[in-house]
Amino acid sequence: MISAKNLTKQFISSKKKPGLLGALESLFYREPVIKNAVESFDLEINQGEMIGLLGPNGAGKTTLMKMFTGIIVPSSGELKILGHEPAQRHKEFRKNIALVMGQKSQLWWDIPAMDSFLLLKRYYEIPELEFKQRVTEMAALLNVESLMNIHVRRLSLGERMKMELMASLLHSPKVIFLDEPTIGLDLVAQENIRQFILDYHRKTHATLIITSHYMADVQALCQRLVLIFDGKKAFDGPLKTFETILGNDKIVSFQFADSLTEDAALFADFSPVYQEDRKGVELKIPLEKLRAVTSEALEKFDITEFNTDKMPIEKVMKTLMTNPQLLKRHSL
Repeated sequence: MISAKNLTKQFISSKKKPGLLGALESLFYREPVIKNAVESFDLEINQGEMIGLLGPNGAGKTTLMKMFTGIIVPSSGELKILGHEPAQRHKEFRKNIALVMGQKSQLWWDIPAMDSFLLLKRYYEIPELEFKQRVTEMAALLNVESLMNIHVRRLSLGERMKMELMASLLHSPKVIFLDEPTIGLDLVAQENIRQFILDYHRKTHATLIITSHYMADVQALCQRLVLIFDGKKAFDGPLKTFETILGNDKIVSFQFADSLTEDAALFADFSPVYQEDRKGVELKIPLEKLRAVTSEALEKFDITEFNTDKMPIEKVMKTLMTNPQLLKRHSL
């Protein structure tokens, strides 16, 4: 469905010295600055996959999405989506992809969502019967039947996002790009959007590429992750592999009956993080030492509660964003 080889996108800007003299000098010479937003990027995605595209701000995620959808043209390399070159914007290509950007709207704010859907129906040449069926089914799944004829600008953020999803999926695209689909939404709205995407995927087996800074989106929707740092692919593999990329350490938290007066020597080697009142501590313990450390802690301290969990994906991602060099020891 998607094939990218040595994909590169460069943006060229220019430096200008400050002040009037700098402005005059820039009339005759501007020092060029070349930035590789995406560099030598390779990617293969098969039909029906749900891929999480992750990375820090400025890493190149949105640039990739825009190249995948033909909004911007690659500087070099090969890119094929459904057998088409996206930048050529062939009609058949446009009818089989969808792009949802959480920070940008494709609906007209001053008319009801249904009027926008009717315009999109004409644009994508959707048969009348199919259009009515799709609108009815998606409106029911998203619980927005009563909102279809209300002006978009009067809807809440979560309601507008649901309408954006409907607008993007009316033509039953084979490849869907979701760029921060739950940004700014409350927890209930986020869960509703995720469930809708999962239901839609089960029904259509469409290929989805998702970017999000909410790791809950990634864990709920994606089985495979692709990481991009400074425009380069840094990791490509299953979610389970990513979760153990920093090792098989377990996150263990202890709650004590009384505050500890000083740091416990037993916890010193496991990156202890004490609560402010010192009635609790969180540790990162290697799996092979977990039983011994917890047993000793239960004997030495008056512990009222303790929990263990695998390294959460949020901590893995935060650690890698702080120190991307940790990824060098893992093959792509």
